[in-house]
Amino acid sequence: MKKISAVLFALIIVLSFTSAVYGTEVSVSAESAVLIEATTGRILFGKNEREFRPMASTTKIMSALLCLESGNLDEKFVVDAEAIKVEGSSMGLVEGDVVTKRALCCGMLLPSGNDSANAAAVAVAGSISDFAVMMNDRAEEIGMTDTHFVTPSGLDAEGHGSTAYDMAILTAEALKNPDFAYICSQESISLSFGNPPYDRRLYNTNKLLSMSEDCIGVKTGFTDEAGRCLVSAMERDGITLICVTLNAPDDWNDHLRLYEHGYSRVGLKTVNENGLAANVVGGDADAVELYSDDAEIPVIDGETSVIEKKIVLPPIIYAPVTEGERVGEVQYYIDGKQIAVSGLYSSQGVQPFVDEEKTFIGWLKGLFG
Repeated sequence: MKKISAVLFALIIVLSFTSAVYGTEVSVSAESAVLIEATTGRILFGKNEREFRPMASTTKIMSALLCLESGNLDEKFVVDAEAIKVEGSSMGLVEGDVVTKRALCCGMLLPSGNDSANAAAVAVAGSISDFAVMMNDRAEEIGMTDTHFVTPSGLDAEGHGSTAYDMAILTAEALKNPDFAYICSQESISLSFGNPPYDRRLYNTNKLLSMSEDCIGVKTGFTDEAGRCLVSAMERDGITLICVTLNAPDDWNDHLRLYEHGYSRVGLKTVNENGLAANVVGGDADAVELYSDDAEIPVIDGETSVIEKKIVLPPIIYAPVTEGERVGEVQYYIDGKQIAVSGLYSSQGVQPFVDEEKTFIGWLKGLFG
């Protein structure tokens, strides 16, 4: 009996620890969900976050990113007539329309145009199937180990799917692209396209942009098989969190609840490395004291022991050294991932050492005695 009680007690401890780490005390409607801190990728909440399932039009995060990375964003061309013949949501493309890749990305990320996703795929890769290969290659680079792309639009297809966690790290990567970050944050965008082009306005399906001033994107999705899918990001007090829900009947509220939970746990820690010194060769001083920039690092529940640092200095610093000169850097890591870099600077100047005997004045002194 005592043995059983001990096992039950241990189980309670384990469950309590899991709740504290992943925030399972937060109730969500989603079948799969995750909340991460964008810089470190650390999980603040998880529910079936590595379960493979369809993700509908949140797929277009990858499609838009690849399109934006392909370059020549404002070069005009005629859309592929066959590519735009696709069911579902649309940006309104018709045969013969003249567009740009930038416009197609707006069409993907705001009204969630399946026509724009297919048109972009053909424009970038030459065909939808070749674009899918690019999508999967890029996913591998990002570390999306449980994802397989088949369609650029996110329409249901055999084998097309991802996980909440993979979609979160994809979003963290996509938000590093300034064009992507700008487009997905807009409630509406004015564009000119068509044949001949004319002005029109596209509206974002992401209601969170109007529900919270902290929301900075990202993408909605829905199919009968996937259910309601939502990927969003918020920025508050210098901290960016990313939330993903898959098959979530109450997705807007799921996200708002998870963000309040997340921001109650994450804060910025200011770190610096004053008091260091570096040896100097060939100067009127053998060493200089160093100081660093401040770095702001997001930490969870006040935990700072996870921060690792690496001091990077050249093996030899030669004089002269000017006061305030950058001579190295401090690299900060969490879980092996570089989070921040701070410069290391000399707090004083060092002049080159001059051997007086080898100067003209020294020669004269030696000559006359």
